[in-house]
Amino acid sequence: MANAASESQYVTFSLENECFAVPVEVVREILDHEDPFKIPHGPDYLLGLREVRGQGVPVIDLRLRLGMSQTQKTPHTRILVIDVTIDGRSLTLGLVADRVFEVTSFRCDAIEAAPDIGVRWPSDYIAGVVRRSSDFVVIVNLTKLFAGTDAHSLGSVAANPMEPA
Repeated sequence: MANAASESQYVTFSLENECFAVPVEVVREILDHEDPFKIPHGPDYLLGLREVRGQGVPVIDLRLRLGMSQTQKTPHTRILVIDVTIDGRSLTLGLVADRVFEVTSFRCDAIEAAPDIGVRWPSDYIAGVVRRSSDFVVIVNLTKLFAGTDAHSLGSVAANPMEPA
């Protein structure tokens, strides 16, 4: 039997028909979807800003960021508000998910390295893959997904929403 030290907890969610996960410790809260305030001249995956407890939070269409089709809002669409450190900066972002499933534990020894072949996005965005009964859960490496100029742009949008990033 595995002890608590050999497991990590993740929030699982869907994008299209695929299951993804992020570490539970980066998720601040999960909100119902509301259309964000549009920001001109942002990258296509930046949907705009949403107020979260008095703070302007950039809202990201995670499907677009991963090279998938744009999210179509449904009654199940949610926003995961996350806190992540990118390029030495602490950022709060809202990630749009088609549906949020649950908080679940994965055994650390069950997390496999990202495959180099057969995925639709660069594998360095994938922290690992976990096999489940009939499918896989892809664990997203948020730091690598938003590293580089994206962190500067997203941080600037939250601080100065009326200026181009």
